[in-house]
Amino acid sequence: MGASTAYHLALRGQKNILLLEKDEFFGQEATGRCAGGVRYQFSTEINIRLSLQSLPMLDRFKDEIGQEINFRKCGYLFVLTKPNDVKIFRHSLELQQGLGVHTEWLTPDEIHRRLPLMRFEDALAGSYNPNDGLVDPNSVVMGYVGAAQRLGVQCLNNVEVTGIQVSAGRIVGVETNQGTISTRVIVNAAGPWAGLIGQMAGVTVPIVPYRRQIMTTTPLPEVPADFPFVLDFAQSLYFHREGDGILTGMSNLNEKAGFDQAVDENFEMVNLEAAIARMPCLEKASLLSHWAGLYEVTPDAHPIYGITPVDGFYIVAGFSGHGFMHGPISGKLMAECILDGKFQSQEVSMLDLARFNEGRQIREYNVV
Repeated sequence: MGASTAYHLALRGQKNILLLEKDEFFGQEATGRCAGGVRYQFSTEINIRLSLQSLPMLDRFKDEIGQEINFRKCGYLFVLTKPNDVKIFRHSLELQQGLGVHTEWLTPDEIHRRLPLMRFEDALAGSYNPNDGLVDPNSVVMGYVGAAQRLGVQCLNNVEVTGIQVSAGRIVGVETNQGTISTRVIVNAAGPWAGLIGQMAGVTVPIVPYRRQIMTTTPLPEVPADFPFVLDFAQSLYFHREGDGILTGMSNLNEKAGFDQAVDENFEMVNLEAAIARMPCLEKASLLSHWAGLYEVTPDAHPIYGITPVDGFYIVAGFSGHGFMHGPISGKLMAECILDGKFQSQEVSMLDLARFNEGRQIREYNVV
């Protein structure tokens, strides 16, 4: 979000832009630790529209930014095993199709034919979109950082924000471990840490961090090259090809909020047992790598865009596990918000910070 916003501001001709990263390298936290999935399959109109704007920007990324991002359109296949999920996904599919998204409805027999290596005897239905897929997160981040630098943005590492200066209700500066910077505008794009940055400015931001973890396996030659991104929705369990092996992850619904990014090996066994039950050939593989990262969760699983009660303090965060795919359009929208005073490319004003106090939440159902 920060790299995309910096780039799109610079593309509009804005000068004196600083992109601050507390780590030694860009994109090593929530973005770098995600599974890299991008999809059109959402349950709310605004998220579908954000995908309709953002995924084509990823399609054009190499031509426009000059960076290869390895966009693999393997398709997302949601497998549904609960009657209520079938009902909601059916409605979501109709919404997607009405907006021009060509998602397909699958019967249990069609699921079995498409996934011969998996056990889904309890499948009731499924949804599949061949234009969903995977993108390399690090390449997208570095593409935006490099393009922003060429346009004059200063992108600084090892700079940690320690405080925000507010005077008479407006931003006047940001304090860091490298000194204080005078500024009238700050964009809070800190992901899971956005709530902490908000506190520094005296703004309550309802974003809570939750640990999610992933593992990858050694090669499994029997997995076909066209294996889709498979989601066992009821279990928040997913699979996709990673190199010659499989990447699998599973949301721990009992996870407590916090910033711990160490792998929970006990829950990893829960994930592995569930994964083998669905995909028995995983028993033949070994663990290649594993890691944990943070979801940045809002009460309605939608992001927060735009202004806050402090003049000059903006926010773009809270994407609740699906932010990477909406990063391109989000940076463009924030540039519009700051420079034009309104969102031009897509109306997202309903996703403002004030909605939580005003009871205007819009719940996203398709969260894994």
